[in-house]
Amino acid sequence: VGLPYGPSLAKAPMLNTQAPSFYRFKLGDFEATVVSDGPLPIGPASRTFRGPSSDELNRLITDHFLPTNNVVLDQNALVVNTGERLILFDTGMASVKRPNTAIDPKDIDAVVLTHPHIDHCGGMVADDGSRVFPNAQVYLQQIDFDYWMDDKRLEASPAEQGSARTARRNLPPYRDRLVFIKDGQEVLPGIHAIHTPGHTIGHTAYVIASAGKSLCFIGDIAHHVVLFENPRIEINFDTDPKQGAETRVKLFDRLAGERIPLMVYHMSWPGIGQIAKRGDGFRYVPTPMQFIL
Repeated sequence: VGLPYGPSLAKAPMLNTQAPSFYRFKLGDFEATVVSDGPLPIGPASRTFRGPSSDELNRLITDHFLPTNNVVLDQNALVVNTGERLILFDTGMASVKRPNTAIDPKDIDAVVLTHPHIDHCGGMVADDGSRVFPNAQVYLQQIDFDYWMDDKRLEASPAEQGSARTARRNLPPYRDRLVFIKDGQEVLPGIHAIHTPGHTIGHTAYVIASAGKSLCFIGDIAHHVVLFENPRIEINFDTDPKQGAETRVKLFDRLAGERIPLMVYHMSWPGIGQIAKRGDGFRYVPTPMQFIL
């Protein structure tokens, strides 16, 4: 008996490649682009999360059909074109090529950092030590700069030593272009800073607002969906895990109460959503992608 279809005339080869993505959308009068820096595997869940028992932690993660043996985070950098300035929020590690974004690093006017860990500022300097963003001013809190440039960090834990080396490589080439910011400051037109300590002592989130629309770029306030549902779980690589959990609850209460959308650096691509209170935690709802016509 013959089959109801003919023989295959050609086979499509397996490509075994993955192209990093970008996503462009409107935010009021601003144009925003999320640029992927690819996946970031950070090892077993027990290495990162502190509080729940191993069984409970595994259940929380597997409830989302995610692996527990190697937690993998996204890295979502944000570029905002205000019409006057081209602003990059966190650089990633520049670990992937970024084709077809139509964004030239030379055109970046401002690099706005949530904090200077390697996955947030590690793309600022090229292999030869030159500035990747030669025309940009760099914005961050001075307390973070001073903390990570302090020689004491080189004698601390291996994690702190690594972060200190990252800061020492990526920040000094911009020393004449550093702009130190403070809590509540309008850093640039339409961009307001919120001091959110815990992950680092100077960690900063930013509310970006234009024409009645807003978005909060939260950096490393939360790395994983379980931290929305269980915001008091502590993170082992926070500088102050207890303060980090308190800050997370405080910021999430504000964003949920004011219905401010948020962009999460490490959530699944492209990392934009809303949160609402649910019990002792929050419910994260991804925002549907929009198309610019």
